[in-house]
Amino acid sequence: MMDIKILIATHKESNIPNLDCYLPVQVGAEINGNITNYQKDNTLYNISELNPYFSELTALYWGWKNLSCDYLGLVHYRRYFGKENVKYREDVDLNNLVISSYDIKGYLDNKTVLVPKKRNYYIESLYSHYANTFDGKHLDITKSVIKKLTPEYIDSFDKVMRQKKGHMFNMYIAPKHISDNYCEWLFPILFELQNNIDTSNMTAFEARLFGRISELLFNVWIEKNGIITQELPLLDAFKVNWLKKGGAFLMAKFFKKKYKKSF
Repeated sequence: MMDIKILIATHKESNIPNLDCYLPVQVGAEINGNITNYQKDNTLYNISELNPYFSELTALYWGWKNLSCDYLGLVHYRRYFGKENVKYREDVDLNNLVISSYDIKGYLDNKTVLVPKKRNYYIESLYSHYANTFDGKHLDITKSVIKKLTPEYIDSFDKVMRQKKGHMFNMYIAPKHISDNYCEWLFPILFELQNNIDTSNMTAFEARLFGRISELLFNVWIEKNGIITQELPLLDAFKVNWLKKGGAFLMAKFFKKKYKKSF
């Protein structure tokens, strides 16, 4: 039987699925109080102290370095891979809405990576959306870092930056060896990027930029390596104010009003 570990990155106690394939991981445990019964991201090999900058990636790093399993995945306490044609409702058991190991067993072929359906920005490229909502210089520096460390990825980086769609949220489920390959490429880039971007005058929201950039880099890695993907529905486990979210998107696009908080 396949050993599947889907990490649920969370910084607080939350309603989480009670299914054998899910492992809740408290991110930033090194600098925050402990949550009882959750795996901490500050044990063994870890970068827990970087959570204010890397967000959920400190859980991924912990899983990469410390877990021995057949499949490794990452989701969030607010977002999961959901079953087809379901939406979150507070009166419905979350266990009945999220995918289980049984639901995905047909995709477990040792080469396919399960990803959320692409988010379409329609009137924005992935580059322009980031530039309008945060700071395009971050991506320019990222390109320089990639050119230095893995120059063979530059063409894929440029191609992805021009696209209007992408697999976002740092969510996936992959054969462990494929996930390991991704992490071996991703984290050196982020560490070098951290050396080149000063976050000292940023707000806590702005400083999480490395986690945001990794969402785009995931698509670069998929593009460059010809990764076989299978899209799964995205399930928001909390109510999303799409009117407010859409308004902020348009304000950023047409009036250059940067994002100041999550929506």
